[in-house]
Amino acid sequence: MGPAELKRSCLGLAGAREEFPFGEAASVFKVAGKMFALSALKGRPLSVSLKCDPDIAVKLRLEYPAITAGYHLNKRHWNTVLLDGSVPDQLVREMVEDSYDLVVAGLSRREQEKLHWVGLARE
Repeated sequence: MGPAELKRSCLGLAGAREEFPFGEAASVFKVAGKMFALSALKGRPLSVSLKCDPDIAVKLRLEYPAITAGYHLNKRHWNTVLLDGSVPDQLVREMVEDSYDLVVAGLSRREQEKLHWVGLARE
């Protein structure tokens, strides 16, 4: 996955915005003012930090060497994914969506309704 596809994956979610609170080098993707993804899209190697359920975060770190505890983030709730091709693109997209869902789940019901969010249930 390259920077353009990562950006599309993040901004394709309802209410998602890209902001630059840490300077132009760091894209922070937010929903309702809350961060769900962080990436230096022009960085090499490309990586993205994503919120993750703590139990799943540990399993992913064990399965994929390119997934590590969140860099400069709460390591219990965030993973950093090195996008070097070793983590399947589909899994990265799912991780982006899961991060978004975890953030939206913590919003008020009113905010969730504005986003037409249906919840964390997966098929």
